[in-house]
Amino acid sequence: MNRKHRRKFWVTIGIIVAVLVAFIGVGEAYFFNVAFVPGKKAVLNKYSSKNKKDPLAEKKRWYEDAKKQRWYIKSNTGDYRLDANYIPKKNSDKAVVLLHGFTNNKDTMGPYAAMFHQMGYNVLMPDARAHGQSQGKYIGYGWPEKYDVRKWVRKLIAEEGKKQKIVIFGVSMGGATTMMASGIKMPSQVKAYIEDCGYTSVRDEFLHEAKDIYHLPGPVGQFFVNGLSVIAKANLGFYLGDASAVNSVEKNNKPMLFIHGGKDPFVPTKMVYANYKAAKGPKQLWIAKKAKHARSFETYPREYQRRVSEFLKKYV
Repeated sequence: MNRKHRRKFWVTIGIIVAVLVAFIGVGEAYFFNVAFVPGKKAVLNKYSSKNKKDPLAEKKRWYEDAKKQRWYIKSNTGDYRLDANYIPKKNSDKAVVLLHGFTNNKDTMGPYAAMFHQMGYNVLMPDARAHGQSQGKYIGYGWPEKYDVRKWVRKLIAEEGKKQKIVIFGVSMGGATTMMASGIKMPSQVKAYIEDCGYTSVRDEFLHEAKDIYHLPGPVGQFFVNGLSVIAKANLGFYLGDASAVNSVEKNNKPMLFIHGGKDPFVPTKMVYANYKAAKGPKQLWIAKKAKHARSFETYPREYQRRVSEFLKKYV
């Protein structure tokens, strides 16, 4: 190959590399924006579903009519103002902290608030950072939020007294946050945890979404998720693999109830088995066989409340 052809060859290679780098950079920026920046997420439309008849309609009406207090704290990091609704139960020494899912807010937990209030609990319903009326630059998928949850628990104790017996309950991202919160030192007033359809780790969930939503082949999906992990470390302070529910529940010795839909396409049902196996404290597992993602309560409203109530009667 003469000098002229060699030069042309390397120029061509350079152009190809530049295009690939640009493509990768744009792709990573897009995925980071979809994954971590607050806003509507059209990609989740694949998993949305509505029943003609809403079995939780009565509970939703109760929540709409319930008198709510507004509580605020500062986030554990970032100095964001976090917002919550609080619904007291007269003369109760039991309380629950309800944690919502990805792109949702405290109001979407209304049916659960009705259930717990009926069971005799004070109900605290925070908006996670970067959700609802809480401030925040990025969505942390439970990893930084677990420390916010601890601050909400301390706020609850300060307001209602040290005799409170507290349960932490979450659905989807809130379920993962619940498990992650179980792995840090909590006030002794926290007596039990209930997680519904939480993922094993943020990395595992992103790998699943890369395949299921974007149809990326395994190696390509891993490449992009690894890139996202580096960007997450730079912007949020953790790698995606660090944000592990499995590793968190291994550190917990308090009771935990695991719930998961048997037909969950978003957070695969198999993930709950890994979470359940890792838990060290007293534990129970319920697979709601016909339920899709975050639809176990909706699909089995009576059984759901019964199982939650029976579990808590043992430990709270």
